[in-house]
Amino acid sequence: MKLLDTLQDEHVLIDRVLGSLRTYVGRLVDGTADPADGRRFASFFTEFAGHFHHDREERVLFRALVTAAELPADRGPVYALAREHAEMEEWLRELAPLLERRPQSGDDRARLRALVMRYSHALWRHIDAENSVLFPQGEERLVQCGIRELADRPMSEAEAAAREGAAALLVGYPPVEDDALTRGDGCFMCRAHGETCAGLEAEGWTELEWEEFHSRDASD
Repeated sequence: MKLLDTLQDEHVLIDRVLGSLRTYVGRLVDGTADPADGRRFASFFTEFAGHFHHDREERVLFRALVTAAELPADRGPVYALAREHAEMEEWLRELAPLLERRPQSGDDRARLRALVMRYSHALWRHIDAENSVLFPQGEERLVQCGIRELADRPMSEAEAAAREGAAALLVGYPPVEDDALTRGDGCFMCRAHGETCAGLEAEGWTELEWEEFHSRDASD
């Protein structure tokens, strides 16, 4: 599906800008970054990652999975991932003002580092969960329901400007990876697994699908 391919391409950019954000915060704490760039980072994650990317996931993909593929809206992957969107949006609102000024004390530096660590870890693992589980398995379920394409929309001026601004940020603050964060594919890597979601199969399969699964398993 074109929309899913587009969303995955956007994940690549968001992933890289997260690494760039981590570089920026390190330099901001050291006093070597321009606080004006913090406003650009906040705009990218608010306008492009939030208002554009997450909005289309929720309004188009998640809605189709609930209405057409009959995944539950009050539990499981759709609920868990939408809840993570809301959590990360709240964390970003708390983080954004701190990105735009130099920390004045040790407590300020510690708070800034802790917030950006929480936000980046959550968004990185969120991307992994969508790429490895929700997108491929969700597409399969939608195709089974006769849906082979999903609607998309163009970016607003603010969303497009935020995306364009990312290019300069990536050059000025080369992305880094976080060796302390374990990343990977599969439901077990998702932070919601075992808490608000038991996995796409457990939450979304019908009795008939489970019967077919057990029948195949018994015949092997």
